[in-house]
Amino acid sequence: MYNTGNKKVKDELLILRDKFPILKNSTYLISNSLGAMPKSVYNRMQEYAETWANLGVKAWQEKWWQLSMETGNLIAPLIGAGKDEITMHPNVSLIQSIIVSSFNFNTKKNKVVYTDLEFPSDMYVYQKFAKSKGAEIQIIKSEDGFIPPTEKLLEAIDEKTLLVPISHVLFRNANIMNIKSIVKKAHSVGALVVLDAYHSVGTLEIDVNVLDVDILMGGVLKWLCGGPGGAFLWVKPELREKLEPEVTGWLAHKNPFAFENEMEYTNSAYRFMNGTPTIPSFYAAQEGTKIISQIGMDKIRKKSIHQTEKIIKLAEEYGYKINTPKEPELRGGTVSIDMSNALEISNQLLSKNIMIDYRPSAGIRIAPHFYNTDEEIDILFDAIIEITKEEKF
Repeated sequence: MYNTGNKKVKDELLILRDKFPILKNSTYLISNSLGAMPKSVYNRMQEYAETWANLGVKAWQEKWWQLSMETGNLIAPLIGAGKDEITMHPNVSLIQSIIVSSFNFNTKKNKVVYTDLEFPSDMYVYQKFAKSKGAEIQIIKSEDGFIPPTEKLLEAIDEKTLLVPISHVLFRNANIMNIKSIVKKAHSVGALVVLDAYHSVGTLEIDVNVLDVDILMGGVLKWLCGGPGGAFLWVKPELREKLEPEVTGWLAHKNPFAFENEMEYTNSAYRFMNGTPTIPSFYAAQEGTKIISQIGMDKIRKKSIHQTEKIIKLAEEYGYKINTPKEPELRGGTVSIDMSNALEISNQLLSKNIMIDYRPSAGIRIAPHFYNTDEEIDILFDAIIEITKEEKF
């Protein structure tokens, strides 16, 4: 049972705990970093191995070529995308590079604007790759390292701006960015919004049509419980055919098996593909996505709000610093709390098989998912109190 509003609701989602082996031997509260593995992944990886073993090269034609699009089509409903609009890639850094390579920065409209709260890997791509192509990079600084400087960002988006790469949910403290206002300003000056939804897909309800973003990327590693190697890219269909990525490969060709010497881009979403896809990751990626879709994002979000609120209340009770917004409409699925010697405490928690993580400036990040119980949150805080007493922090 858990409270939502003024009534208690039976937590029917806990029936799914048996699908995740790690929940039997740990207190797993870190799904914003790596989602728990569904038990069915064992069978899917066995299927991959048997397909390779028994079909050999025929596996490409009979099974593997369509896996990227099939995996993307499982993710599509979670972001409001259409059929065959999503492509799969090894990671978001590569996706950002593909996007950067699709634009000409040697014009008067060459500015890229983002805040200093973005995930560093995203920023590195723009600071190194985009800048080397002629981009003018403008980084808007947050005053406290947590609250998005939205007004300053909006002011910086001007007629010279080409791209606004932003996160939907900030990685350090799960602050939800005001995407609609940013999109509105960007579009008013002819700029495009590149949304990194890695920390939101699977814990927030998302619709690319409602948000009106131009490009969205994310991954299955975290809230979608899909493991590493499964990042995804969606590009607005009317924008897709206008872009010709320089970071490319043979699968982006109109006729890849013609093995022609000159590039002729396909008009499908595959124009953003590269070389041979990472087939094992697609087998692993599908299982968690299926479970999330079966549950429904409305149920997941309601439970997330409840459990993150519980974490905040306990943190307040014990006097810890809370770096995550207390307002549910501004908060993703994670709560970051800080205290003296937070790094040492986090290491002690991990040694007790209580899975959380630590980020500089943010403190301990706690990320319950649909499979977690309220009691596990109590276990976490009891352990923090015990550790601080034992270590005399």
